[in-house]
Amino acid sequence: MKKVKFLVVALSVTSLLGFFSCTNNSKPAAEVKKIPAFDISTMDKSIKPCEDFDSYVNGNWKKNNPIPGTENSWGSFNILDKETREVKIKGIVNDLLAQNSLAKGSEAQQITDYYRSYMDTSIIEKRGISPITPLLDKILAIKDISELIALSGELDQLGFSGPFTVGVGPDDRNSTMNAVFMGQGGLSLGDRNYYENKDSSMVKIRAEFVKHVDFMFSLAEWKVTDPGKTILDFETSLALIQLKNFEMRDPVKMYNKIASSELHLLAPEINWEGYYKNYGLKTDTVIVHDKNYVKNLNQLLKSTPTEVLKCYYRWHLLSAYANVLPYAFYSESFHFYGTIMYGVKKQRPRAERAIITVNNRLGMPLGKLFAAKYFPESSKKKVSDMIENVRAAYRDRIEKLSWMSAPTKEKAKEKLAAFSWKIGYPDTWKDYSTIDIQADKLVENSMQISLWEHRDMLARVGKPVDKKEWGMSPQTINAYNNPTNNEIVFPAAILQPPFFNPDADDAINYGGIIAVIGHEITHGFDDQGAKYDGTGNLRNWWTPADSTNFAALGKKMENYFAAIEVTKGFKIDGKLTLGENIADLGGLTLGYYALEKSMEGKKRPEPIDGFTPEQRFFLGWAQVWRENMTNESLISQVQTDPHTPARWRINAPLLLMKEFNEAFGCKGATADSMRIVIW
Repeated sequence: MKKVKFLVVALSVTSLLGFFSCTNNSKPAAEVKKIPAFDISTMDKSIKPCEDFDSYVNGNWKKNNPIPGTENSWGSFNILDKETREVKIKGIVNDLLAQNSLAKGSEAQQITDYYRSYMDTSIIEKRGISPITPLLDKILAIKDISELIALSGELDQLGFSGPFTVGVGPDDRNSTMNAVFMGQGGLSLGDRNYYENKDSSMVKIRAEFVKHVDFMFSLAEWKVTDPGKTILDFETSLALIQLKNFEMRDPVKMYNKIASSELHLLAPEINWEGYYKNYGLKTDTVIVHDKNYVKNLNQLLKSTPTEVLKCYYRWHLLSAYANVLPYAFYSESFHFYGTIMYGVKKQRPRAERAIITVNNRLGMPLGKLFAAKYFPESSKKKVSDMIENVRAAYRDRIEKLSWMSAPTKEKAKEKLAAFSWKIGYPDTWKDYSTIDIQADKLVENSMQISLWEHRDMLARVGKPVDKKEWGMSPQTINAYNNPTNNEIVFPAAILQPPFFNPDADDAINYGGIIAVIGHEITHGFDDQGAKYDGTGNLRNWWTPADSTNFAALGKKMENYFAAIEVTKGFKIDGKLTLGENIADLGGLTLGYYALEKSMEGKKRPEPIDGFTPEQRFFLGWAQVWRENMTNESLISQVQTDPHTPARWRINAPLLLMKEFNEAFGCKGATADSMRIVIW
C-alpha cells in the first residue's frame, strides 16, 4: 500500500529562549514542574566518551531504568508516550466518560462508546467469534481462486492482510493528483527475513508460529489438519517472491504505472474484475510496486490448492481481529507477537489496552480534543521560527559543499526554499460523525472504523491531493517527512522534554529538537528524498557527476554501518538504514552549526556541570535516543526497521564527526579518511 514516508524525528534552530512545550497554559506558572535540562546522575563517567558515548552519557540511567515487563524497549520515546497516554489522553477519556447524553456521532460519543465496548468483557466473552463468523462462512463457501480473489475485495476493506495490498496516495510523478498503488503483503511474520533467515532464533520463531496458529485454530474450534505448517509453508513461498525490504526503498524502482487492463496480462488467474467490484475501486491505471511479484503471485496462487488458500484467509481474518475477540484469543496473540517475537513478558492491564486501542483507531477524533486542550496556537509560530532558522543553516551548508557542483547546488537550494511544514495539529478536521460506534459491539466498531477509512481513501482516487492532510495524529510522539508534499510534520506531542525543554540551555535543545528538525529536513535530501524535486515529483535534478559523488558517499555510509554487529549473528543492514543514517548525520551537523551560529557575537556561555556548550549539544542528542531494548526486539529491528537501533544512533554517527572528536578530545578516534560529510 502506498504510504506517507514516516521518518522518526530530528530538528535544528537558532534561539529557543521563550519557547514552551504543549502544556495546558491555563495552569499557573508556579505549578508547572520544571524538568532538568540534563541530569548528570544518568552518566557513567567510568566510561570514556570517545569509546562508548552512549554508556558514558546514559550508563547509570540504563542501570536504573530496566525495561518494564509490559514493554519491548524503554527509552525517551516510551517514557514520553506513556506520560502523554496515561495523563493527558486518559484524562480526556475519563472526563468524557463522566458526561451524560453525548450526541451521536460526536467525537465524545465515539471515543467513550468505543472505550466501553472494549472494557465490557462479559459481552465480548458471550459473543465469542460470532461477529466474524459471517465472513468466515463466506471463506468456507469458496469454490475456486476466482471466488476467493473476489471475496478479498470485501475482506480488504476490514483490515484483512491478503497477499497483495491496494491503496491510494499522491502519484510520485504527478504529486498534485492521487493514484492507486498495488504492493506486496500477507506475511504473518511481517518481513521476508523471518522466513528465510537460518539463524537459530529465526528457526525458533518459525516453530513457535506453527504452534501459535495451531492453538488459535483450536480456540476457534476449527477442525483443520496441521494449519500452522500449512500456513507457514504457503507464506514462505509468498515471502520468497517478494522484494527485500531494502529494495523497496528505491522509489524509482517501485514506480511502475500501467493500465488496469494490463493486470490481466501480468496475472490472468487473478479475478481483477471481481476484486475491484467488491473493493469499490474504479481506476484506469495502477502503480505496481513490483510487476514480477504480481506475475509470480499469479503462478503461486494457481499452483496452491484452494483449501490451503481458504485456510490462509481464515487465519488472517482471525489474526486481524484477535485483539477484539475473547480474552483467550488476545492472550495467545500476545504470547506469540509480544513475548516470542519481541520479548515482552507481561500484558498491560485491560484499561490501558483500551486507551491504546481507542488512540490507535480513533486517533484523529481524539487528537482534535487533545490539540484543543494541550497545544496553544502560539506554539506554531515559535516552532516555525525554529524551522526557518534551520533552513537558513542548511542553505549555508549546501553552499559550502565541496563534492557538489554549482548547478546541482542551485537545484538543492530551490528545493529547500520550496519545502513547507505542519506543526501541532491540522488546520481543518475531517468529519468522522458517520462512524457508527456502539457501546456493546467491539468487533463491529473496529469494522466500522476500517470501512470509514476505506471509503475515505477511495474518495481520493483520481482527485487532487489534499496538501493540508496529516499522516499522524497530534498526540503521536514522532515526526515525519512527506516527499511528495516536500514537507516536514511535527505533531504537538513531540514538542515536550527531552526533545524540547523550555527550561533547558540552548545547547541541550539544539542537540534535541534542533537536531530532530535537521533530521527531518535532511530526509528530503537522503538517498530516497533526493530523488524528488521541489514540487514533490519523482524527477532527477542532479548532474551525472554529482549523482555519482552522492552515491559514493552513501556507499561509504552503508559500509560503515553494515560492519556494526548489534547482537551475536546480527549486524545493521546498511542498505535498509541508509536514509535514516544520512538524516541522523545531517541533523547532528545542522544542529551543531546552528548552535555555533547562535553564539556568534555574544558572550560565550559558561560551562554547565563542567561541560562546554559543544559537549552539552552531544549530551542532548544522547539523552533523546537513550534506550534499553530486549534482545528479541533488537533482532527484529535490525532485520525490518529502517532506523538503526538507538545505541548506535548515538555512537555511530558521532565518530564520523570531527566536531564530536574535537569537543571531547578524542585523539585518533576516527581517522580523517573515515569521516563522512554529506550535508
